[in-house]
Amino acid sequence: MALWQQLGAGARLGTRLWHVLLAGTILTSHIHPNGAQQSATVPIPVPGSSSDLLPHFLLEPEDVYIVKNKPVTLACKATPATQIYFKCNGEWVHQGDHIIQRSMNKTTGLPLMEVRIDISRQQVEKIFGLEEYWCQCVAWSTSGTTKSQKAYVRIAYLRKNFEQEPLAKEVSIEQGIVLPCRPPEGIPPAEVEWLHNEDLVDPALDPNFYITLEHSLVVKQARLADTGNYTCVAKNIVARRRSSPAAVTVYVPGGWSTWSMWSVCGADCTHWRSRECSDPAPRNGGDECQGPELETRNCTSELCTHGTNGSEDVALYVGLIAVAVCLVLLLLVVTLVYCRKKEGLDSDVADSSILTAGFQPVSIKPTKADNSHLLTIQPDLSTTTMTYQGSLCPRQDGPSKFQIGNGHLLSPLGSGRHTLHHSSPSADPVDFVSRFSTQSFFRSLPRGGANMAYGTFNFLGGRLMIPNTGVSLLIPPDAIPRGKIYEIYLTLHKQEDVRLPLAGCQTLLSPIVSCGPPGVLLTRPVILAMDHCVEPNPETWSLRLKKQSCEGTWEDVLHLGEPVPSELFHCQLEPQACYIFTEQLGRFALVGESLSMAASKRLKLVLFAPTTCTGLEYDVRVYCLSDTRDALKEVVQVEKQMGGQLIGVPRILHFKDSYHNLRLSIHDVPSSLWKSKLLVSYQEIPFYHLWSGLQPYLHCTFTLERLSTSICQLACKIWIWQVEGDGQSFNIDFNIAKDARFSDWLPPDNEAGSPALVGPSAFKIPFLIRQKIISSLDAPGARGADWRALAQKLHLDSHLSFFASKPSPTAMMLNLWEARHFPNGNLNQLAAAVAEVGKQDSSLFMVSEAEC
Repeated sequence: MALWQQLGAGARLGTRLWHVLLAGTILTSHIHPNGAQQSATVPIPVPGSSSDLLPHFLLEPEDVYIVKNKPVTLACKATPATQIYFKCNGEWVHQGDHIIQRSMNKTTGLPLMEVRIDISRQQVEKIFGLEEYWCQCVAWSTSGTTKSQKAYVRIAYLRKNFEQEPLAKEVSIEQGIVLPCRPPEGIPPAEVEWLHNEDLVDPALDPNFYITLEHSLVVKQARLADTGNYTCVAKNIVARRRSSPAAVTVYVPGGWSTWSMWSVCGADCTHWRSRECSDPAPRNGGDECQGPELETRNCTSELCTHGTNGSEDVALYVGLIAVAVCLVLLLLVVTLVYCRKKEGLDSDVADSSILTAGFQPVSIKPTKADNSHLLTIQPDLSTTTMTYQGSLCPRQDGPSKFQIGNGHLLSPLGSGRHTLHHSSPSADPVDFVSRFSTQSFFRSLPRGGANMAYGTFNFLGGRLMIPNTGVSLLIPPDAIPRGKIYEIYLTLHKQEDVRLPLAGCQTLLSPIVSCGPPGVLLTRPVILAMDHCVEPNPETWSLRLKKQSCEGTWEDVLHLGEPVPSELFHCQLEPQACYIFTEQLGRFALVGESLSMAASKRLKLVLFAPTTCTGLEYDVRVYCLSDTRDALKEVVQVEKQMGGQLIGVPRILHFKDSYHNLRLSIHDVPSSLWKSKLLVSYQEIPFYHLWSGLQPYLHCTFTLERLSTSICQLACKIWIWQVEGDGQSFNIDFNIAKDARFSDWLPPDNEAGSPALVGPSAFKIPFLIRQKIISSLDAPGARGADWRALAQKLHLDSHLSFFASKPSPTAMMLNLWEARHFPNGNLNQLAAAVAEVGKQDSSLFMVSEAEC
C-alpha cells in the first residue's frame, strides 16, 4: 500500500493495487526508445498478460509560455489507462486540479483517458530563479505505469531596450551598408525583421538586402532608393519592440563632364574651355567636383591684336596711383579712430572692455591701493581683482577653441591687459543665507555643507554647481540688471526635510532643489539643471513642474507637453536630465502622474558590503534608489561612514506602476562555506515606498554566515524583480578580505572645478563670438539662415514657440547649450552647426576689425 501512496494515486487505487500484487508484479526501470527514462511496474509473466498492456501516450504535454497573467493548460492522453496524474517539479498535483475525460477506444476496446491541468503565473513565480518549472504525466494500467516527457512552463517576456541599435550612416552610392541590431533579451527569443520607411524589408523580393544570423541588415550595393529610415523590429509572443530609426543617406559624389572645345583666340591672346559637374551631378549631400570649371591658356594667331593706345596706359597708371593714395588715407583715419576708442575703453574698464576679454585662463590677485579708482560699482563688500591677459579675440591654436571656418569672427587683435573688478563672497560662507533666515520659507535651508553652492554675481552672469549631483544653475549674461549685484545660492534638499504632498498615482521624479533669494529681479531666464528618473512618454505620463510658494504651498507652474507655453517657465526634458528656464527663483521639483500601468520610472540597484569582516557574519546590502546622481551620492556618503564598499556594477531596473512589490532573493550560496540566515525565500519592498520617491536609502540586507573565519571567497547570485515586471540579477564573486574592483563606478570625492564660477570663466563660448552669433541670427535671414535653422541643427526645433516668445531666441539656445554641455562640451560641433547655417548666407558672419 505504501508503494502506491508514494506514487500519489490515492486510496481509491487500493483495489487495483491488490490485483496487481496478486498478479505478481515487481518494480523495475526501463529506458524508452527515445532515450527518456521511464519508471514502470512490470508484471511477472502470467497467462493472458502482455507488455503491450502498459499505457502508452497518444498526447504528451509540450513546452508552453505564460503570457502576462493568462494561465496555460497542459494535457495528456493515454491508452490503456485507468488513472493519469500530473507531477510538477517532483510534487504531485492535487487531485481536484485535474480535469479528467474517460472514453473507450472503439477499435481496440481499450480504456482511453485524457487529463488536463491549468498552470498559473503565481505557481511558476514561487520558484523563480531556483530552477525551471516543469510537469509530466504518469499513467497507470493494470500492467504498470508510464511517464510522459517533461513539459517546461516559462514566463514569457521581452525587455524594452535593445542591446544594440542601428546607427545612422552616410555612404556613397554602390558601397555596402551593414546595420547591426541586437534585439532585447526575451523568452522566447525575439524574432527580428527590418522596416525601410515603415515598409517590410523582404530579402526574397529584393536580393540587394540580406539579413545575417546575428540580425544585422546588409545592403550589398547602396542605391539612391535605399535612402531612408531603417528600423529594427523585435517581436515574440509577448510584445513587439522597435529600435530608434537609423537614417541612411546614399549620396552621389559629383563627377566632371568632358571638356568643351577651345574657344576662338580672343583679343587678349587667350582662349578657354569649360566643363560641368554633371557626370554625375552631386546628390544627397555628395561632394562637389574638385578642380577648375574653366581653363584658359595663351594662344597665338594672326587674329590676335597686340597694339594698344599709349594714352590709355597713362590714364590707367594714374588711376591706380590715385586709388592707392585714397586707401592709405582711409587706413590712417581708421587707425586714429580705433586708438581713440581704445583710450575711451580703458577709462571705464568694468563697464565695457571686459565684455570682450577674459577668454584666457584667469589669475586672481589682491587689490592694490593705487587702482581703487577703477571701480565703477561700489558694493558694500570686499573686492578682488581678476586680471585677464591675452588677445581680445581668442586664438585658434588650442584644441578646445571655437572655430568657424567660413567667417571672420576670429580675426586676431593685438594683446592687451584688461582688469575686471567684482565683489567676492563674504569671509563667512553662510553670512548671506542668514540674511534671509527671517523668512519662514527659507528657515530650513542648510548652512553650508556639501549640498549647497553660493556666489556673488553681476550682469556678467556665472554658474553654480553642486558636485556629483547633476544640479546646477546657469546665470546668463545680462540676466542680472546692470548696476545690480546679487548673492545667489543653490541648495539640494534632503527628501525627509521637505514636505512634498503627493496624491493618487503621483511620484517624485527629481531631487528637490532651491535657488534664491526669491523675489530678485531678473531680466532673462536662468536655467536650473537637475536629473530625473522617468521614462518620458506622453501616453503613459503626465509631468508637472512644481514650485513652492512663499506661504509654503506647492503649486503646478508648468505642465510639460501642453500646447500653450508658460510665460515664466519652460522645461527641456531629456532622457536623463531636465533643464528649467525660469525668471523666478524658488524651490522646484519634477512630479509625474502615471496615466496607465505601463508607466515606469528608473531605479538604480546598488550593492554594498563591509570592507572588512572580523566575525562570522557578513551583510550584503541592496539599495533601490531613484536613478539620479544625487541619490547615489547620498548613499555613497552613508556607506563610507559605515565602512562599506561597492561589490557590483550598478544596474537599472524599470519599475512599473502596477501596484506590485519589488522582490529580492539570494541563490547559489555554497552550503559548504556559507549559510544564509534568511528564513524566507525572498524579501519584499512595498510598491508605494518605491513609487512615491519620498523615502531615501530603501534597501534590503542579506546576512550570510561563514563556517570559518578563514573563508574569504564569496560567490552567489542576487535576484531583484518586480512581480509581473522587469528584473535584474547580480553575480557576486569576490574576496571579502580584499578591496572590491568596482570603485571606478562611484562618483569622485571632489568634482573638477569650482562650485561657483563668475563671469566669462563660467561659459564655453567666448563673449564676442556669442554676441556676433546672436546679432546675426536673431533677425530673419535670407533663405532661412536665422535662429530657426540653428534650432534645427541643434535638434531644438520642438521648442520654437518658446524661443520665439523671447527677445533673443538665439541667446536662449546658446544658454541651453551652455547648461547642457559644461564643462566638457565640444565647441567644434557647435561651430560646425553655426557654420552650416552661415553657408546659406555668405554675408552672415562678416565682422570688421573695428568690431573686434
